[in-house]
Amino acid sequence: MDISVIVPLFNEAESLPELSSWIARVMAENSFSYELMFVDDGSTDGSWDVITELSATDSHIHGIRFRRNYGKSAALYCGFEKAQGEVVVTMDADLQDSPDEIPALYHKIVDENFDVVSGWKQHRKDNVLTKNLPSKLYNATARRITGIKLHDMNCGLKAYRNEVVKNIEVYGEMHRYIPYLAKNAGFARITEIPVHHQKRKYGKSKFGMNRFVNGFLDLLSLWFLSTFGKKPMHFFGYSGILMFLTGFIMTICIIAAKLVHQANGVRYRAVTDQPVFYLALLAIVLGVMLFLAGFIGEMISRSGADRNKYNIKDSF
Repeated sequence: MDISVIVPLFNEAESLPELSSWIARVMAENSFSYELMFVDDGSTDGSWDVITELSATDSHIHGIRFRRNYGKSAALYCGFEKAQGEVVVTMDADLQDSPDEIPALYHKIVDENFDVVSGWKQHRKDNVLTKNLPSKLYNATARRITGIKLHDMNCGLKAYRNEVVKNIEVYGEMHRYIPYLAKNAGFARITEIPVHHQKRKYGKSKFGMNRFVNGFLDLLSLWFLSTFGKKPMHFFGYSGILMFLTGFIMTICIIAAKLVHQANGVRYRAVTDQPVFYLALLAIVLGVMLFLAGFIGEMISRSGADRNKYNIKDSF
């Protein structure tokens, strides 16, 4: 099979017939063998009934239905598990992503040997203040932290080599950072192509401004886990030692200053009367706690079931 198209959705019943027929037309024009997988993330508007009706007349269409709303990452994870196509394409169900872009994404993977191809919505059809400007700031931060030069990390229209989606785990709200997950799994050939972005035709967006705050926090979590996940002592131990030494040196300096003043007969404030002394003690205590946190984290990491799990590309 050439392509698996995975469409996560939540209350998008109106757009599904048009989207499925559009995808079918593109596949027929390019002679692709394909499957179209709708993942219903707990919709309450009859989306599942529409998917069932569509699948009855088109054998390419398959569906997964959640009992409640779990989020886009969960939908993609389940879709990735079942995907059989050589290339896996993800897109949103709101008709803002154009299926006409699928052939270009496919050929970028197959002909140019990329692992991940992300869409880049150069001309967004969204509100400038609530979507465009926050998105630019978010993507600039993501490029800086991940080292992946994508203009639109969060674009729903992406293509992956099948091997990629079988070797990454998408959870929480990490769907925004699948290219980073792929990079950490050893799939470093990542690129982007400009794609057409359309105005929403039906319904309304399911995402608010809070997604940018949550996205930034998720990015920091992912960066920390990918950098120190299997070596927590390198972060907590180093920070703890630095904090402990800072507090220890401050304490020695305070005591030494008192002894020098006493030796010279100069009146000097008691050590315990100085706020800096308590700051020094706090630094020492925090240093010890950070070091112990790193030690415990190292023990947990060493006992993890995936401590020796590696993605092997070739062997002979």
